[in-house]
Amino acid sequence: MRERLGRLTVWLDDRLGLAAVGEMATQKQVPVHKHTIWYYLGGMTLFLFIVQIATGVLLLFYYRPSAEDAYESIQFLMAEVEFGWLFRSIHHWAANLMIFTAFLHLFSVLLLRAYRSPREITWLSGVALLILAMAFGFTGYLLPWNELSYFATRVGTEIPAAIPLVGGFVGKVLKGGDDVSGATLTRFYAFHVWVLPFLCFVLLGLHLFLVQKKGMSVPPSVEREGGARRAMPFFPNFLLRDLVGWLTALAILAALAAFFPAELGEKADPFAPAPAGIKPEWYFMFMFQTLKYLPAHIMGIEGEIIGIFAFMLAGLLLFLIPFLDRRSGRGEPNPLLTWIVIAAVLYIIVLTYLGYTANPTA
Repeated sequence: MRERLGRLTVWLDDRLGLAAVGEMATQKQVPVHKHTIWYYLGGMTLFLFIVQIATGVLLLFYYRPSAEDAYESIQFLMAEVEFGWLFRSIHHWAANLMIFTAFLHLFSVLLLRAYRSPREITWLSGVALLILAMAFGFTGYLLPWNELSYFATRVGTEIPAAIPLVGGFVGKVLKGGDDVSGATLTRFYAFHVWVLPFLCFVLLGLHLFLVQKKGMSVPPSVEREGGARRAMPFFPNFLLRDLVGWLTALAILAALAAFFPAELGEKADPFAPAPAGIKPEWYFMFMFQTLKYLPAHIMGIEGEIIGIFAFMLAGLLLFLIPFLDRRSGRGEPNPLLTWIVIAAVLYIIVLTYLGYTANPTA
């Protein structure tokens, strides 16, 4: 038996190069310093994404992507399928925690300047993955076809439709027509189950390869102090610590799913008036609230259009930070960028808080 396994291992190694992958994992070293704790956020986000994939596949066995059957299929899943409510709740909470840890990972990379040369492409792929994660949330929100998700999606799809010149085209691509309908649901389902996962797997593969190839970045402040004086092997030391975090996340997910299960609400009725308390998911709330606070017109231009372009510009600047931050690239401190990042975090927190407290029924 052992001899057969040995031959199988040799056969697979000749074709897949498993020995090279194992050698890279065992030789990789992780710097140990006062900021090492932030290195675990990437692995945590990856674990939650894996949970999303696993639970999502299970949900696909029962979900029917049509305006007539979507709500009833989820109702059947939660009421009749054994542990169906639990898997849907875990899927729901894993999505929220995944985006939360992705945001934490983004801001930790910004504050630690981990995007510096030669890790620019790692940063670009990471930002793209965060955008895809938010797109997952946006497209998945409509799939239950309940009252809240229907009207929230109607509001959300009207925002990009306000962009001059291309807004009408973008709105029709998203909605599959002039308004949110069964065609929108089918389109969002295709994006959520096929298009976005394909793009995500490609970018995730690139991102993980670059992280393994380039290793963990040492913050400039640590470099100025003489660099990380200690390091630990990625395998098994760092990976085992990662596993502890993953098990903790799994326990938190199970607790949230058990005590705060995902609700289904009422089935969407396109002809009914919009109910009170319509809101986006929490990770879109700061943008939604900003657009609400803007005046109707600013210097003769619609305030909503200015807000949309402001967010697009902020996203572009975020994407290009490795090429704009020349001081950190030279290993010099950049307090201005640090304060900008802190201000951005506070802005998101405050606007999200105001979005919920100003609309207590939301």
